[in-house]
Amino acid sequence: MSEFAFDASLADFEAKVLQPSLEVPVVVDFWAPWCGPCQTLKPMLEKLAEEYAGRFLLAKVNSDENPEIAQHFGVRSIPSIKVLYQGQLVDEFNGALPEGQVRAFLDRIALPPAGGNLRQEAAELLAAGQPEAALAKLVEASQQTPDDEAARLDAAEVLMQLGRNDEAKQLLAAEYPQQADRAAGLRARLALAEGAADTGPLEEKLAANPDDHAARLELSRAYAAQGRFRDALEAALEVVRRDRFFEQGAGRQALLNLFEALSGEQHDDLVREFRRKLSATLN
Repeated sequence: MSEFAFDASLADFEAKVLQPSLEVPVVVDFWAPWCGPCQTLKPMLEKLAEEYAGRFLLAKVNSDENPEIAQHFGVRSIPSIKVLYQGQLVDEFNGALPEGQVRAFLDRIALPPAGGNLRQEAAELLAAGQPEAALAKLVEASQQTPDDEAARLDAAEVLMQLGRNDEAKQLLAAEYPQQADRAAGLRARLALAEGAADTGPLEEKLAANPDDHAARLELSRAYAAQGRFRDALEAALEVVRRDRFFEQGAGRQALLNLFEALSGEQHDDLVREFRRKLSATLN
């Protein structure tokens, strides 16, 4: 029996669930042997309890054998998940959700990882214009919690800001099953950064011929490589405005590539703005 996932019954509910919940969230899984969806959700929760390593505890309650507990918590169908923290019911869901949704639920209720405060400190240092100090904090966070994918991706992003793209590429070569979308976005942004070019000659070329769409797309890539993401988006959108069918929609595809590269909280507003502009241009 795991220290993070265990069976609980009426006889030991106070000792195994209520008392521990004063310090750590306890996820109570109401299940039964005959319940098909329970056989999917229960092993998933057991696996995640091990992965989260004490950030929450999993108490498995057989509702057939413990109807008093199920009745007390108003369980009407199973699987039913109740979360107790500091002795109170704080969250719940019913049914067998996909793993991604279960992870999102657990991230909301679980205690922060050991390196969580260091990530916050790194974010504050970055906002204060101290990327090297921020990177040092993220390295420390990764050493404390090697499985914290978010801290490693934060570090890759800071490395890219510092122009240390080879180190960022090495970091992004790893697998990030819990942060797959963010990792893909950073890899796409790194690919853009590797396409750096001098924008001056391209700008002069466009000044001479504003309908040189190939040059405008090349300029968009050059802007993106320099971190001038708004300029990059504007250049690609201008190609769509002037000729949406150029090279089988190359302007639209350039925008979609930029949206992927800029995925993440930092650039959400910019991406939403240009998604609206693209939609308005096409419609």
